[in-house]
Amino acid sequence: MEQEEKLKTAATAMGSDLKVQTFGGAEKTTESVLDMKLVESIINDWNAMAKKMANQTVKQYGSPNEATESRLIWYNNGPWKRTIIYRDEIPHDFPQPHTDVIENYINYSVPPEKFSELAKFDGSVIVERTRGEVSSRCDMEAANILALNLMNDIVKDELSAEEARDKYCEITSAFMINKPSPYAENLQFDVSKEANYDTDVVMIADEMAKQGMEKVKDMTKNNEG
Repeated sequence: MEQEEKLKTAATAMGSDLKVQTFGGAEKTTESVLDMKLVESIINDWNAMAKKMANQTVKQYGSPNEATESRLIWYNNGPWKRTIIYRDEIPHDFPQPHTDVIENYINYSVPPEKFSELAKFDGSVIVERTRGEVSSRCDMEAANILALNLMNDIVKDELSAEEARDKYCEITSAFMINKPSPYAENLQFDVSKEANYDTDVVMIADEMAKQGMEKVKDMTKNNEG
């Protein structure tokens, strides 16, 4: 990319940032729903677990808002900001062997110093700092509810990662034999419907000015030589 095009691209990016931060509209959701015949044709050849969760989610929340050949997407369904069912399964052995096929998202700001602790807890709990989101990806929605409740406990310093893993196993076992398991049934904390982006801080303008001055000095030296 030529220098002129780099500068034009940077200017466009800065203009977009200003517009979104001033007027909103960073994320738009699709409100229309897909025809079920289309959904059925998409998931027809999916593997058993992905197809099962797709059908269960349709039964619970209705037809998805968007779809591609590899995923179904719902917006603002139940407690979720977004739900995605994936055709392509990800193997995961905690707390027992399964494949991750459903991902549920919420608005939630995690302090950066908690990122490592959450990674120790569960690699399928995914933090997006800039977007102000946390998601959990597992084999069923209840497991994601449980993981996000424990994520909140870790962030609030109520549990360590190791304690959360133990509690995850304990509650999952209870849930599977139909014992009362509130942590796997409903989110135990309030979730904002409004996005809270972490836009970080501007640094590159000062760095570009510094590098620009160094370039001028080098050019001056070369001309003098």
